[in-house]
Amino acid sequence: MNAWPHDVMTHTHHVALGDTRLAVHTSGSGLPVLLLHAFPLDHRMWHRQESLADHVRLIVPDQRGFGQSAGGLPESIAGLADDAVALLDALHIDRPAVICGVSMGGYVAQHVASRYPDRVAALVLVDTKLEADTDEARAGRADLAASVGRVGQTILADAMIPRLLGTSPEARAVPGRSEAIELLRRSIVSQPVPTIQAALAALGRRPDMTDAMRRVTVPTLLVVGAEDVITPRACMETAEAVIPHSKLLEVPHAGHLVPLERPEIFNAALLDFLRSLPPENLAGAAPPA
Repeated sequence: MNAWPHDVMTHTHHVALGDTRLAVHTSGSGLPVLLLHAFPLDHRMWHRQESLADHVRLIVPDQRGFGQSAGGLPESIAGLADDAVALLDALHIDRPAVICGVSMGGYVAQHVASRYPDRVAALVLVDTKLEADTDEARAGRADLAASVGRVGQTILADAMIPRLLGTSPEARAVPGRSEAIELLRRSIVSQPVPTIQAALAALGRRPDMTDAMRRVTVPTLLVVGAEDVITPRACMETAEAVIPHSKLLEVPHAGHLVPLERPEIFNAALLDFLRSLPPENLAGAAPPA
């Protein structure tokens, strides 16, 4: 079974969680870092983070219904957070983990942090936001779900890929751009239509997390692409004002998928952040080398 594009992740598991079986790709040792992918992608979006396994224990699932996971649909963001914590339990991770999510994965990470605070050593929110959808945004998601049902996944890829990546000449010139576009198209068109439709509905129903995130006290790194048109810098500035122990990093020449577009900046920033965590947040784990 292929895990990452270059088969770097050496351990692939299928973990039974109630009505679903999550595929999870793990590597490395030490501080556990859970990476939660964006919609409508899967674990492959994280392949440029594979080198982090030299420093931490990477845990990279295909969330319910996506990728190689089987059974069950993503009915709610809260349910995906429950899956994430159940997965940590199934992997016998009994100390707090770093929870990192991009876009939809960031919504899930917020729910983990607010509902399971004892399971979180630190939080990393990338290209996401705290606010719920507007009525207009919910209607747009419903229209998109209906179009995918009629036409298939290709219409979703065509609609989303131009908005997922930075569009400036500098962003288009970043090394690996064409490979990123190819990976996004392969990932999007491979997701099951029922999963896409269920996830769009779940995203539209997600609650506003502003008040809940005021009570999150773990160190939090916020990352936004300077060219993100889906959740622009203003969204993350709002999060920085709300989350008590947060700091914001803006990454140049990147859009909505910073870890994929500018991995050299993201990986270095994440390691610096993890090395800065106080000992009490590491719960016995050694800080990354």
